[in-house]
Amino acid sequence: MKFLTVSTAAIALAISLSACAPAPEEAPAAEAAAPAETAAPAVAPIPASADVKPFAIGGLQAAALRDGALQVPNDNKTLAVNATKAEVDPVLTAAGLSTATLDLSIQPLLVKSADRVMLFDAGAAGNMGPGAGKLSASLAAAGVDPASVTDIFISHGHGDHVGGLATGDGALAFPNAAIRMSANEWAALQANAQMAALVTVISPKVATFEPGAEIVPGTVRANDIQGHTPGHSGYTITSGSESLLYIGDTMHHSVISVQQPDWTIRFDGDAPVAQASRKQVLETSAAAGQRVYAVHFPFPGLGKFEKQGEAFVWVPEAG
Repeated sequence: MKFLTVSTAAIALAISLSACAPAPEEAPAAEAAAPAETAAPAVAPIPASADVKPFAIGGLQAAALRDGALQVPNDNKTLAVNATKAEVDPVLTAAGLSTATLDLSIQPLLVKSADRVMLFDAGAAGNMGPGAGKLSASLAAAGVDPASVTDIFISHGHGDHVGGLATGDGALAFPNAAIRMSANEWAALQANAQMAALVTVISPKVATFEPGAEIVPGTVRANDIQGHTPGHSGYTITSGSESLLYIGDTMHHSVISVQQPDWTIRFDGDAPVAQASRKQVLETSAAAGQRVYAVHFPFPGLGKFEKQGEAFVWVPEAG
């Protein structure tokens, strides 16, 4: 797909911290002491399965939801298009990976609070062949009815991220959810003739935001991570002192994209800007010890970036 290019901008990775509540006043002696402040309602844990990996973000319950996988040849036509196979092969071999093919996962993120059921991206549905389209089954395994989803945060308008917004018969897959994406990304999606049918289905539910907006106060903030598409967004999800950075398609491969951020994927709309964005996310996240969710890294895509010498590596979260 071809997209408009964008200019560089700083990537906000702000984490909102909850303010401390003032201490309650002492009750009069003649009366019983005032009850303690009511704690936030507990969120029920998400059941685990082969396709559902639950974890917590502070008081939020979250889970990686398997949608499927993609496999592409290691031929510099999809990943590392500005490199050669002779350059790529040693990087893969050092990581213990095959040099014949490159494997990418697809795993939208589920996050539940006391009053919201949130999805981050919606998977591929039938857009990526038989290897994808498993999101509905993963949601069922997680105990989530699609009608209960309140918000869907779209990183960008490529088919493996928005295909699951509609059912095979052209209905809304999540009929009660607000579909949230940046205004620039919505404009690009509307201009894409290949996506005309999907745009018609989802238009009544789309709610746009400006780059870097706080969308759910204290919980979800958009990060303007430019270069992949005109309005590509990451998201910082926060609960108390804990946070998770959802990076969308800032990076695709857990070795190539991380260790060689200047190697370009074919679908980056503005390659130099995308390269700069990758480097900034790597530097900022590693320095802060930021927990990261990568939708295309090996399932469940949860971990951190660490700096080793002059390069970075992906360190998956144990467990």
